[in-house]
Amino acid sequence: MTLKEFFDQNPRAAVAFSGGTDSALVLWAARQYGREVRAYYVHTVFQPAFELADAQKLAAELNVPLTVVEADVLAVPEAAANGPRRCYYCKKALFTNLWKRAAADGYSVLLDGTNASDDAGDRPGMQALKELEVRSPLRECGLTKDQVRQLSKEAGLFTWDKPAYACLATRVPTGTAITAEALAKVERSEAALFKLGFTDFRVRLLGDAARIQVPADQMERAAELHDEINRALKADFSAVLLDLAGR
Repeated sequence: MTLKEFFDQNPRAAVAFSGGTDSALVLWAARQYGREVRAYYVHTVFQPAFELADAQKLAAELNVPLTVVEADVLAVPEAAANGPRRCYYCKKALFTNLWKRAAADGYSVLLDGTNASDDAGDRPGMQALKELEVRSPLRECGLTKDQVRQLSKEAGLFTWDKPAYACLATRVPTGTAITAEALAKVERSEAALFKLGFTDFRVRLLGDAARIQVPADQMERAAELHDEINRALKADFSAVLLDLAGR
C-alpha cells in the first residue's frame, strides 16, 4: 500500500502531530492525498518548547489547522513513577485525551507517525496505540525511517533531516520519579548545548549530576568546550560529566 492509497481509503483524519520527522510526513501526505485533516499537538512537560514551535511552523506551511491540547502527564501516577512501562501509561493517557478531542471535532480516524523501523516488541507505547485503535500509515505502508527522510526531503519538508528526539522523560533513569523541576533542568541544559552547536545529543540525569552524551564526531569538541559547557549547566547540577561512550 502507498500513502496515496491509504488516504484514498481514509480521506478524513486527525493526526497526532509531534513536530518530528515521522508525523510531519504523515501530515503532509494527509494534506496531499486526503480531503480533510486536522493536526493535534499534545503539550506536556515531556516536550521541549522547540517541538511545539516546529509543529506550528510546519502546520502553517502546509495550511493545516493545528489544535494544541494541554495535558498534565505528571498527574498520571504510573507515568510520573517512571517504571519500565512508563511509555505505555503515558501514551494511553495522552491518546485517550486526543481521541476525545478529535471525536468532538467529528473525526473517526486518528493517525500517528510510527514507522516500519519502530520495533513493536520494544515499544510499550505501541501497545497503547493498538489498544486505542490509532492507525499508523507509515508502518502500514512499510515505510522505514530512511524512506521517511527521503520522501520528506522530496516533499520539501524542513523536518526531513531533523534528529530523532525522544521525550524529556527518557533523560530520567527508569525507576526514578519524574518531576517538572527535573525536566526543566534537562530542557535548559539541552537548549544551552544546542546554542553551543551540538546536535543529536542527550543530557541525562545521574543523581544530582548531568551526564552528557554526544555523537563520536562531536566528542573532541565537547572536551574542548568543557569550560563553556560547565558554566552553562552548573547552576542546575552538582557536576557535569561527559560520557566517553557517546551515543
